[in-house]
Amino acid sequence: MKNIAFYIASRYLLSKKGSTAVTFITWLAVGAMTVAVTAMFVIISVFSGLEDLNKDLISNLHADLTIKSTSGKTLNDLDRITSVLKNNKEISHFSRVIEEKVYISFNGKGDIAYLRGVDSAYTKVNPIDKEVFFGTYPGFKYSNEVLMENSLDIRLSVPVSTENGYATIFMPKPGTGIINKEEDIYNKKDILVTGLFPGKDQLDNYIIAPIELTEELLSLPKHSAYQIVIRLKNPENADAVKQQLTTSLGGSLKGEKMPAGKQLEIKTKQEENAAFWKMINTEKLFIYLIFALVIFITTFNLAGAIIILQLDKKEQAKSLVSLGFPLSHLRQVYFYTGILIVVLGIISGLILGTGLCYFQQYTEFFKANESLPFPVKIVGRNYLTVALTASLFGFGISWAFSKISKDYITKN
Repeated sequence: MKNIAFYIASRYLLSKKGSTAVTFITWLAVGAMTVAVTAMFVIISVFSGLEDLNKDLISNLHADLTIKSTSGKTLNDLDRITSVLKNNKEISHFSRVIEEKVYISFNGKGDIAYLRGVDSAYTKVNPIDKEVFFGTYPGFKYSNEVLMENSLDIRLSVPVSTENGYATIFMPKPGTGIINKEEDIYNKKDILVTGLFPGKDQLDNYIIAPIELTEELLSLPKHSAYQIVIRLKNPENADAVKQQLTTSLGGSLKGEKMPAGKQLEIKTKQEENAAFWKMINTEKLFIYLIFALVIFITTFNLAGAIIILQLDKKEQAKSLVSLGFPLSHLRQVYFYTGILIVVLGIISGLILGTGLCYFQQYTEFFKANESLPFPVKIVGRNYLTVALTASLFGFGISWAFSKISKDYITKN
């Protein structure tokens, strides 16, 4: 009997209806579901593309793991920490980093910048040298050779690799007391820009310099570090390696007054960008909820189609009931009709959405600005998310509006 109910439902959907209006409303419901599913799939695919784009934008901002001090800026027992890192087989490379705000001046122009001092191993952790589009990455032969972010260089008009193009960096001196001369206020150093790199919003106003320059400006001893950035052989093991290092470094620092493992803070790349990813995921959730609401509203077209179909086929339904066709199976006929409309809308919507996504990938027709096309990424999870959302609302509406009573069938 279930097969008969499904067969009748398929005939109701595909065969000619008693009225042109009924046919129009039925296929309008299919079309509305198709458009809603297409829109939701395309938007979610765009957000998947934006997620990958954002990962690329911040890939050079944070390493797989970062070690910082919780009892001041400078890391203590750096030799012990280095020894532990060298003995960990999961670690590929690590680098010392010192970062501070500075004031930079050139030819009467000035700006606030971030000076990131790094050692020669930094490019093995964060390959920022591959981002240099003009000039060269500093050779670390001289401590005053730096790499500058492009927009900062444009504002200051600092020439690249020019003997007469030395800019000056000012670093305020810490401490208290009476200021007798200019040198009591700050340390300064002339720098030579050897290359430029794009900030991509995440590294705007940054200057990458040899760590010896920051040590000199901050009057720190040699081989100092504010943080150690680490690159893993397998970034997927970041949480496991973090736990290993927390245990190892906690044991090696038991001589300190603070409790073991409390002098250091180890963060993964995701934890360093927790606020950023929370914002992205929140936006994605709200977009999903908005389009889920659109699909829910669309399903009222489905409800209208089922009701109109019941009115159009009332005489046939009355005949079937008179011949002994169970009322429950008649309800299944209308339920299966709704399901067929939903499934047809989902399949056609996903096909159309996939076509639009491939069109954008290959043509880059739609652009966020003149140089950046909307990124699109097609993943299986998006198909499942859209199909389940549309099915949940569609099947629920079909079930609710298929519950007709026997009195409705038999009365005139």
